Amino acid sequence: MEKTTLTAVTRTVLGRKVKALRRQGVLPANLFGKKVKSLALQIPVKEFMTVYKKVGETGLVELKTEKETYHTLITKLQTDPLTRLPVHAEFHAVSLTEKIKAKVPVELMGESPAVKDGIGLLLQTLNEIEVEALPTDLPEKIEVEVSKLSAVNDQITVGDLPKLKGVEVLTDGGEILVKVAAAVSEEAQKEAEETAAKEAAATEGEAAAKEAPAEGGSDQAPKPEKENS
Repeated sequence: MEKTTLTAVTRTVLGRKVKALRRQGVLPANLFGKKVKSLALQIPVKEFMTVYKKVGETGLVELKTEKETYHTLITKLQTDPLTRLPVHAEFHAVSLTEKIKAKVPVELMGESPAVKDGIGLLLQTLNEIEVEALPTDLPEKIEVEVSKLSAVNDQITVGDLPKLKGVEVLTDGGEILVKVAAAVSEEAQKEAEETAAKEAAATEGEAAAKEAPAEGGSDQAPKPEKENS
């Protein structure tokens, strides 16, 4: 796997004061690992995003600090829910000789004949799968070829994926990755909507007829007449 280098410096600004760093274009980050003492770090946000867009959460990053260089994975990136700008990152220091677990994104490749012919819609039900491998063997993504999906209900499961050298798939093999659902034409959808509207109107009309009083009558039921004794 291709390695990418990123430089960070030890961070002394903690707590709520990190907002000032973000305003200066600096991203607060933390490094942790099995045999590594946790470190508070800071990285220029532009440099971080360049690397993150390249490697995501499965690419190996050589993280250089003032004292040491670590082999890491970016395990978590927090973003502002409104601006979508990064606010904090976490790096996991790993050993190149020990296997780790990671979630790898799934990317669909090719074109489904069912979709091309307009008889079906492609539904991707899993966006990532969990694997275990050495950090250097982690795939950046799992490519799924959909060109064999030619009929409605055709599907590809995790178990159908080709084996990757040095990679053990942990996600259940029966899990569906992608399938073909029946396509609904615009005419059929419009007809179904019109039918539903007519049925709803008829139901409302029947209900109104039952509740409305008879013409010229009263809302109250007539009182029974007394019988002559």
